[in-house]
Amino acid sequence: MLLRSECMRLLTIAAKEVGIGRIGVPTNQAPVVVRVNFGIQDHQIFVRGGTGFFSRAAAGNLVAFEVDQVNATEGIAWSVLVRGLARLIESPTEELATVAHPIVPETGDIVLVIRPDLLTGCRFDLH
Repeated sequence: MLLRSECMRLLTIAAKEVGIGRIGVPTNQAPVVVRVNFGIQDHQIFVRGGTGFFSRAAAGNLVAFEVDQVNATEGIAWSVLVRGLARLIESPTEELATVAHPIVPETGDIVLVIRPDLLTGCRFDLH
């Protein structure tokens, strides 16, 4: 198990290098997991999106967010799971809008902020 500070360090590195994670949101039928671009600012996770289903399902709910990385050359991997309350910023400042750099051609106009209430992580050998 990794310390909270190490989990946040790995999330920050992943945000700068790749910026792709998965978020799990609750729905009436079953949880839904979606791949998203993300950024880190002030120890919070920022995801940029649109006003559709995903945003409505996440807003005001507890969500799960996961990032992992595999380094086959070195034979190691790590995974970090964040659980916390998500809230929407429907009219983000220009600074917040640039925290999460989307790779899709048409980006959304809102920012989802995940408060990292619980961080857990592990590092493991692939061999």
